[in-house]
Amino acid sequence: MEQIDFEAITLRKEVQSRGGGMEIDLTTLGFNGMGMVAYQNYLGGGMLGKVASDCNVPDWRNNDKLAEISDQLKEYFFGLTNPEEGFEHQDYEQNQNMPVSAY
Repeated sequence: MEQIDFEAITLRKEVQSRGGGMEIDLTTLGFNGMGMVAYQNYLGGGMLGKVASDCNVPDWRNNDKLAEISDQLKEYFFGLTNPEEGFEHQDYEQNQNMPVSAY
């Protein structure tokens, strides 16, 4: 699958130093009226949890195309929330080893 232009299909986006989330419309990707979200929680101590995603298509995790969209969306959102400098910097693979939530 080629790289997706998420800005063109973004419905909502809130990006902060303590995480946030974004929602995309999946219509142009073949899933009419459906959406997907990526989100990241603040764990405390300057650390962000891993980027997670969800979708309103039933059983979406077993759909290869939706799983690929999810992977791209999570990595895209990680690029928005993770500073490239500073002691707290980590790469995407390191981030995905973090818990989703501190609770």
